[in-house]
Amino acid sequence: MYKTAHFYFLICIVLVSCNKRTIPLKNPVQEQKVLKVKEIRHDGVVDFQNISRLLDEKVETNYVDIRNWSAFPYEPKVSFKIAHSDNQIWLKWQVEEENILAERTEPNSYVFKDSCVEFFFDPMADGNYYNFETNCIGTILSAYGPQRKPREYLSADTIKNIIQVESSLGSQSFSEKTGGHTWEMLMVIPAEVLTHNPDIQLKGLKSRANFYKCGDATSKRHYLSWNPISTQKPDFHRPEFFGELIFE
Repeated sequence: MYKTAHFYFLICIVLVSCNKRTIPLKNPVQEQKVLKVKEIRHDGVVDFQNISRLLDEKVETNYVDIRNWSAFPYEPKVSFKIAHSDNQIWLKWQVEEENILAERTEPNSYVFKDSCVEFFFDPMADGNYYNFETNCIGTILSAYGPQRKPREYLSADTIKNIIQVESSLGSQSFSEKTGGHTWEMLMVIPAEVLTHNPDIQLKGLKSRANFYKCGDATSKRHYLSWNPISTQKPDFHRPEFFGELIFE
């Protein structure tokens, strides 16, 4: 009897050990997307209209379409085009969603509560990143750091005077509107905004980033990303889940 019990005990140990070895471990590095950021060369001054046209003509469309958390099933249609030119990042968003909200008008206010698109950028791929969060009327929240808190906010003057932004919805605030809406956002982010990386050159840079869509205070709350995120709850401040951006 003792030998039989001992035998089954050994079998159980072996089975447990095997099960432990076969549990797949989720490695965010294996899920990284890679995006090559095209350089656009031009002569003379290029205004928003021409930037938009050049992006449409020369750059492929990318999609923010990963719904990482089943508790938030709503999926607006979100795409972006990104390029660089004269040491500037050109970023064009296109969004189609059921409801839109734009109550925040001051720089570094809680724009993520409105209909919001976000670009999180780790230029040196060292875990320190800038977040550029923009509601659908062009109000920007931007800061720098290695995690959600603490973060160092860009000054309101830097946001207003250096970053250029234009929305198809204008710049006036409004309460939530239902019924289905389509809007575009164009941003020009000069490298000088990256104040913790002075003299940085975008051309040839290998960096990391993610792109998001959210709306914390909208009636159809949602959280979408370009590169997948493996967390239990919505959390965009996770640079380990950024994809790779290569500036050509």
